[in-house]
Amino acid sequence: MAQQRRRHGPPGVAVEKPKDFKKSMGKLLRYMAKYKLGLIFVIIFAIGSTVFTIVGPKVMAKATDALFEGLQDKIGGTGGIDFEKIGTILVISLGLYVISAAMQLIQGLIMANVSQTISYRLRKELAAKMNRLPMNYFDKKTNGEVLSRVTNDIDTLGMSLNQSVTQLITSITTIVGVLIMMLTISPMLTLVALAILPVSGIIVGVVVKHSQKYFKQQQEYLGHVNGQVEEIYAGHMVVKAFNREKASVEEFDKANDVLYKSSWKSQFFSGMMMPVMTFVGNLGYVAVAVLGALRAMSGLMTVGDIQAFIQYVKNFTQPISQIAQVSSMVQSAAAASERVFEFLEEDEEPQKAEQHAPVAIGDVTANVTFDHVKFGYDPEKIIIHDFSAQVKNGQKIAIVGPTGAGKTTLVKLLMRFYDLNGGSISIGGYDIRSFDRSELREAFGMVLQDTWLFNGTIMENIRYGRLDATDEEVIAAAKAAHVHRFIETLPGGYNMVLNEEASNVSQGQKQLLTIARAILANNKILILDEATSSVDTRTEIRIQKAMDNLMKGRTSFIIAHRLSTIRDADVILVMRDGDIVEQGSHDELMALGGFYSELYNSQFDQTA
Repeated sequence: MAQQRRRHGPPGVAVEKPKDFKKSMGKLLRYMAKYKLGLIFVIIFAIGSTVFTIVGPKVMAKATDALFEGLQDKIGGTGGIDFEKIGTILVISLGLYVISAAMQLIQGLIMANVSQTISYRLRKELAAKMNRLPMNYFDKKTNGEVLSRVTNDIDTLGMSLNQSVTQLITSITTIVGVLIMMLTISPMLTLVALAILPVSGIIVGVVVKHSQKYFKQQQEYLGHVNGQVEEIYAGHMVVKAFNREKASVEEFDKANDVLYKSSWKSQFFSGMMMPVMTFVGNLGYVAVAVLGALRAMSGLMTVGDIQAFIQYVKNFTQPISQIAQVSSMVQSAAAASERVFEFLEEDEEPQKAEQHAPVAIGDVTANVTFDHVKFGYDPEKIIIHDFSAQVKNGQKIAIVGPTGAGKTTLVKLLMRFYDLNGGSISIGGYDIRSFDRSELREAFGMVLQDTWLFNGTIMENIRYGRLDATDEEVIAAAKAAHVHRFIETLPGGYNMVLNEEASNVSQGQKQLLTIARAILANNKILILDEATSSVDTRTEIRIQKAMDNLMKGRTSFIIAHRLSTIRDADVILVMRDGDIVEQGSHDELMALGGFYSELYNSQFDQTA
């Protein structure tokens, strides 16, 4: 498992050290190998474009020489300027630059396609990965941190690849090509120009060494800030209700301050390379200009060669500066890819059955057996110690107990959101581990206390329970959940769009919609976790009748704090500190005068 990060990152907290740069880039290059054909064409066109650009100054030098010689002849009275020759040279030069521009355009289009395809593929894999991760991963990570991997890190990676790969190829090709052309003109001046390379290398090395940690810190704290913004936005009503605006802003400012400092430092180091490299390049440029002029005066070089060489010197220093800039983008890509691949390499929740049952889950009876179940979200802290119970097909089972007794945990284990630390759970005599997780969950319909609705129409939200349901079946489910009449009063009715937080309907109405979704799903086992906690008493009675009809012939697990709603349950399991302390019908437990009787009477006393 990846190293767990703090939920929020205040200033001063130790930032994890940058991981192996070569390893991160190696993973990225291996991932890009699938697109090697496109990358090969990018390399070919990038090199071709650069070569045609490099040849240009050498050709233009001939035009300069022809013009200079023509002027000399004209001044000496022995001839004139050969405009036809100069025109031919200029046409050839123009052709070279047009071909270069065309090839550059083609390689740019190919690289943009490759980089965006990689980004698309990574986003798709990250989305699929989320569905395969165990629930305890999301217990340790904020939504913002996970979201940052899919958005910020992928965007950074795609942008860096698109800009850095072609720039790197072009710069290296330019350096090699220009060096060859410079040597053909004057080896001595070439040595003078090369004298700037050690200085440039030292500058690049120092900047890269100091900036990498800031790029890594920037990506990490971007996730922290996103997490805080997402949490505060989702819970802004709670924040306001408790007058925590100032504290929330202060907490955000701490993480944002670290992000700000790491961002400006990383941008400062990457931004300072260009002016520094330009200054170093200009020193070499001046030296070449002075020595070139002296050699031209001595007749060792032509004016055209000097002009071409000076242009090559400028072209030689520019790619060095570009490589320095590319190094910043590569570092940013390495930091982003490190976080992306770290997410992709997280331990997954096994999806397949450990040993397949001989029957499909749809064919087994809904007899459920809990056999000495032992579980803890942290293996070092067991919360369910020794839980055993027998549930017969079609029974209505109520699970009651104080907060933290393990009621909701029990149904999470039943659906294999978490795996047991000991014991077993079986359905129809078959261990739940003998079914694929997706197959197992097809047997369950679930209505949780925390409702979940997505941005879409009411019809789409209810149909989520069974995607092939007709409109008539959706409406019938809504009627059974006593929500049809309410929907009819809304603008657009079933076609009304719920916003992202579903805040344009009340909490009780959201609860009714999720109940309608469960009714439509028509599963053989129902789990109702405080399903009527957000509705009024009158509506609760109506829903209870609808749920009674729904639960006929189905095994039902009902978690309830209002004990008056589960008096007709076939079996009531009374939990305390992770264990069943009592079980039986309502009348039997009341007659026993134990913990259940105490809980029930305390609620009665409070309402009296």
